[in-house]
Amino acid sequence: MMMLFAFTSSRAQVSPGPLAAPHAALDTPMKCFTCHGQGSGSLRERCLECHKEIAWQVDRSVGLHGQQGMDKCAKCHPDHAGRDFEMIHWDEGSPDRFDHRRTGWPLEGKHATAKCADCHKPAFQSAEILKLSPRKGPSAKSWLGLVRDCVSCHARKDVHRGSLGKDCGKCHGDTVWKPASRFDHNRTDYPLTGRHAKVECDKCHKTAGLKLPVNDKGVPQPLYKPIPHKECSACHADPHKGQLGPACARCHATDDWKRVDAQAFNHDQTRYPLRGKHRQVKCEQCHDPKTAWGKKPPFATCGSCHPDVHAGKATLLGKVVDCASCHGVEGWKPATYGVDQHAGSRYPLKGAHTRVNCEACHLKNPPRVLPAALGKAGVLMRPAFDRCATCHRDAHGGQLARRPDRGACEPCHRVEGWKPSTYTVRDHARLRLTLGGRHGAVACAACHGPGRKGLRPLPGPEVLGTAKVAILLKEIDCVACHFDPHDGRFAVKGARAKAKGCVTCHGLEAFRPSTVDVVVHRTFAAPLEGAHRATPCDACHAESKLPRAASTLVLARGQTPAMPFIMKDTRCVACHANVHGTQFARRRDKGACQACHNEDAFKPATRFNHDLHAAFPLKGAHARVACAKCHPTRKDAAGKPMVVYTGIKKECRACHGNRPPGKLTQDSPGGPGAPPVALTPAHARREHRT
Repeated sequence: MMMLFAFTSSRAQVSPGPLAAPHAALDTPMKCFTCHGQGSGSLRERCLECHKEIAWQVDRSVGLHGQQGMDKCAKCHPDHAGRDFEMIHWDEGSPDRFDHRRTGWPLEGKHATAKCADCHKPAFQSAEILKLSPRKGPSAKSWLGLVRDCVSCHARKDVHRGSLGKDCGKCHGDTVWKPASRFDHNRTDYPLTGRHAKVECDKCHKTAGLKLPVNDKGVPQPLYKPIPHKECSACHADPHKGQLGPACARCHATDDWKRVDAQAFNHDQTRYPLRGKHRQVKCEQCHDPKTAWGKKPPFATCGSCHPDVHAGKATLLGKVVDCASCHGVEGWKPATYGVDQHAGSRYPLKGAHTRVNCEACHLKNPPRVLPAALGKAGVLMRPAFDRCATCHRDAHGGQLARRPDRGACEPCHRVEGWKPSTYTVRDHARLRLTLGGRHGAVACAACHGPGRKGLRPLPGPEVLGTAKVAILLKEIDCVACHFDPHDGRFAVKGARAKAKGCVTCHGLEAFRPSTVDVVVHRTFAAPLEGAHRATPCDACHAESKLPRAASTLVLARGQTPAMPFIMKDTRCVACHANVHGTQFARRRDKGACQACHNEDAFKPATRFNHDLHAAFPLKGAHARVACAKCHPTRKDAAGKPMVVYTGIKKECRACHGNRPPGKLTQDSPGGPGAPPVALTPAHARREHRT
């Protein structure tokens, strides 16, 4: 008893009371320092050394101890209150009232209504953290060991078999498991669009084509991953039997299977690739969408779909042909029937006809043709072509209607082009006006066209036709087009009329120089003789020196002066100066030049005969004396030198005098100051004797 008393007394001095059942093994005086330590070190550190599972939470800041810290363990876990004392002190009064948010995991949804024991049980507690706990055995209860992964508690109910991960909260909420309120199919590899968004999950995830998992009872479960979805054919049967390939989405949309995306559908994979205008045709124009696009339409010929719009008139070599013979899929117009194909027809296209649009000849709904004969297109397929006038109107306004061919186009025009005309200078030679000289190089339009520059204007198109060309011109005389610089002097009825008019003096090559020569000049008042034949025209006709007019056409004359070529005086003195002055004025011919001179040259005076025409015949030695010996030169009243022919003394003394032989006297025939005249020896002797 005393020993017991002694022990009891000592215990009271050392321990405040017996430890709780979990710490019963430490309830001896020798193990007090296990928790309370000696010297340095706190009770908290001693607790964590033993309760490593709590230290694990504190280090990772998880759970209640990791969220709120551990300043004083004894505050929540008092001890020394007896073996039956519950070591956990609940601030809320009981576990059922515990504020779970303090652990960092607030309970929401159905978790908020669950009982603590439903979750805090060995089946859901993590083995990793419990291995750190000093409490062992099945009787060791703990609130620790739970993790926030859904599969830690709901592993047996994971119908996905781990294929979607462990975080069920990505798809499912806390309130209800179905439907998966947080699941968004658009965040998967296969977003649901169109009608796929309305399909029940099991329609895809439990289809018979999948290898479905089974539960414990062998019942097939939905498969959520992996689900083949790259091609529609993984779920849908191919109505095309693989003919168009497995990529259904290239043609079909998820909102409506029957609505085919014409831009995406590759018709080239079919037996009839679409080209040209066919690309713009709506699918339902050829296919029946009501019966899954129905029976494939025929396409061997255009006529399979398109009716003959030409009423059987579209023929080649007499046989009706399909549209493709003349038209392409790029468009109905223009036709592909071109010049090369037309060469095999009854009217091959040549020249400018090769550039004419088809509709210019193949008219649309022409008059006087029944519509039934034209077909729906209303195009005349067989126009007449026997002559130009069948298609072309008379552009000359009937000017040539009196011709034997009634003004047919062919004699003057070619299919290579309306201009230039094929009517040549040689053809013009058959008309009243032969085109000679420069006229042969003049453009037709210069005389026949509307732009007759320098000529009088033509009548309007109401007379000439749409071509505005005057075919039958009355202008054949020169003066009808060219002005007469001689003012009619040499016209047929002029003052100096010429039977041939202008061409008497002018050629067709050029107006200048004139064609007047010595022969022609004989027909005028002053025939050209002798040296006059080499005299330039402008030496006598000053008009020839006038500047040439820019144009000889009638409307271009303007102020051009006239060239009358009038010779008022045909005497020599009209052109040549009288070098003899008035010495011969008293003669009967009044000193006419031609009495002594001819046209070949002024010197010598070949027509003068000293024996017949002078008062002093030259005989004997006088016949050999030079003229200047007896006829001296002196200045006239104007100061010009002049040879003296009259007033010469006839006496011998006037020339010879009393001089030695060979000498002349001072009294020369020419008078004082005139050159002396040498005497012959005989004259000198006779004069000496005298």
